[in-house]
Amino acid sequence: MMKVLIVSDPSGAIDTLVSTLRANGCELTLMTHQAVADLTDPEQIDWSIVLRDTIKASSNEAPLSRLPCIVVSEHASIRDAVIAIRNGAEDYLPLPVDGDEIMASIEQARLRANAQRSGDARNSDFAIVGDSPQIQDLRGRIDRVAVSDTPLLIQGEPGTGKELTARAVHAASMRHGRPLITVNCAAIPANIVEAELFGTADQSGPIAQGLVDAAEGGTLFLDDVAALPAEVQARLLRLLQVGEVRPVGSAVAHPANVRVIAATHRDISDHVTSGRFREDLFYRLNVVVLQLPPLRQRGDDIVQLATWLLAKTAARLGRPACQFSSEALKALVSYNWPGNVRELANAVERAVILAEAPVITPELLAINVEATPAVPAVEGQDHTSLEDYFVRFVLENEEHFTETELAQKLGISRKSLWERRQRLNIPRRKTKTSRGNATTEQGKT
Repeated sequence: MMKVLIVSDPSGAIDTLVSTLRANGCELTLMTHQAVADLTDPEQIDWSIVLRDTIKASSNEAPLSRLPCIVVSEHASIRDAVIAIRNGAEDYLPLPVDGDEIMASIEQARLRANAQRSGDARNSDFAIVGDSPQIQDLRGRIDRVAVSDTPLLIQGEPGTGKELTARAVHAASMRHGRPLITVNCAAIPANIVEAELFGTADQSGPIAQGLVDAAEGGTLFLDDVAALPAEVQARLLRLLQVGEVRPVGSAVAHPANVRVIAATHRDISDHVTSGRFREDLFYRLNVVVLQLPPLRQRGDDIVQLATWLLAKTAARLGRPACQFSSEALKALVSYNWPGNVRELANAVERAVILAEAPVITPELLAINVEATPAVPAVEGQDHTSLEDYFVRFVLENEEHFTETELAQKLGISRKSLWERRQRLNIPRRKTKTSRGNATTEQGKT
């Protein structure tokens, strides 16, 4: 039950608000401004949120300052709303207010406060936002594995936050003051990835430093590690076993002090069975595994994460603070999010950019709940079904959308779309133009 403190002088409008909140299951405490001024002990504060009828709390109300605040006013004005938000209010609502609007505002203010506390507890750039059992377990495991130098394997569908998790592990480790080098193994051509990672040398000495050496003393994050060619896998195994690197073209190895974190959205055990991935390397990487849940399995985390992203994105883009409409909140929890957190972040950013008012509607999010892909919400789901969906979606829609639009619909970047086309062997379809036999690649117009 939500515990709400209402700070206001008696009035008919406040009485109506009280009735509305009680009808929605809130536990209320009503206090006058003078009574609040008499609060001096933080231990007396047992509320989740404050509703008040003035723009700014007086200086002797310090014990309430840590609570999220919503200003409600019988005499609302745009000027006062701007002042209230600038002074730290989460929202500004005119009285009377209907039940859905006030409850949506209260819930979003609470979620923003929880997300902020999560970010403050860690470096906010690497905050793992959410309170679902899966995310609470993940945060605990991150704290435990961060103190070790054991190789770490992060598994999860595309867009679930594998790089974010790797950065959180690095930030919590004793190596946090040293470099974190991120390598997208699928994005580097196979013929140069060996030299990129381990460097090159000849008889006269080093020619070019590799990314392993660039991560000296820190962490090397290998995203999509299953895409590494066999010869690179052998060198990586040597690095993990004895902690040394031999540059391409050199007969001499040198020590390397790095922690390796690998990530994949593929089932590496299938790659081991088919001979595409070394079994001994798999066992070296598979000592500690962090399994990231898809967003569709995280319940109320979706709204909490969306609210956190909304505040963060608006601040980054220099836009006014926004909030989701009640219809947008329903759309967020009804959608299946096949692109996971990355798709959610893209949808929120698009909405913030296009918003002409401080309210985010379902139309601005541009998610089609009715057309949500039927991705089964089954724990341990094989990623093959997602790749099948990707192939089918691209082939069925590439004549109707540009490459940029296709990427947006999938919740990924255009670069990621290109990379997946290459990996899954889906060439961009040629379409005839009005000039006879000339052809143009779909999506370049």
